[in-house]
Amino acid sequence: MKENELPAKDPRLVAFERLLTIMNELREQCPWDRKQDIHSLRNLTIEETYELADAILKEDWKGIGEELGDLMLHIVFYAKIGSEQDQFDITSVLTDVCDKLVRRHPHIYGDIRVSGEEEVKQNWESIKKREGKKSVLSGVPDSMPALIKAYRMQDKTKQVGFEWENEHQVWEKVEEELAEFKEAAMANADHAELEDEFGDILFSLVNFARYKQIDPETALERVNQKFKRRFEYIESAAPKDLKEMTLEEMDALWNEAKMLEKKKKSESS
Repeated sequence: MKENELPAKDPRLVAFERLLTIMNELREQCPWDRKQDIHSLRNLTIEETYELADAILKEDWKGIGEELGDLMLHIVFYAKIGSEQDQFDITSVLTDVCDKLVRRHPHIYGDIRVSGEEEVKQNWESIKKREGKKSVLSGVPDSMPALIKAYRMQDKTKQVGFEWENEHQVWEKVEEELAEFKEAAMANADHAELEDEFGDILFSLVNFARYKQIDPETALERVNQKFKRRFEYIESAAPKDLKEMTLEEMDALWNEAKMLEKKKKSESS
């Protein structure tokens, strides 16, 4: 570096500072951006989060990068609104999360020793309780999709020992819930009871998936996407209107779609 030459600024800081500047300009000059508040942004943020989730599932790295940028914009937008309401700003938001990460990782920033991932998670929950959280489940949002919520609640209560001893017990619970649902269905139970019993089946299946280290939300979405691909193949390959076709004819096209997927997969491997 030449004499009197200032060191180059970290490009990450330059990019973040540029985003903050643009946010300030949009909030002052753009009619749409001026109109937004935390409530009007909420649904847009949810949409952006789902778009990111789609890109992750597809391993679309370009899409992931783009969606992360959109979410970063939303974070900065909320922070801008928070500063206008004298509630918080981007500095306090980042400072608070940094402080929280340091507090909850004493095995990195303190003298605590851990044996592995599970002990890290247990310590995390214990620290949250000391910070004033009334329940280990308090961090699970009410508005979270039910399948993900079930998984998260089971994983969190595990950290305090509320857990079956082995997967055989978990599967026995699945079978028990299936039997109860079948009994209620055969007895023509009312809708509320059937719904309750069916919920028990799903909850127990999520628990078994967790024991097998399967993310049930991801697993179900992959099946959704597979069903969508194959049904769209039926629509595109159908020789006549679907309403005029028999189930057997549509099923034959479904099997064609399966064979084509297997062939494509073998060719790419």
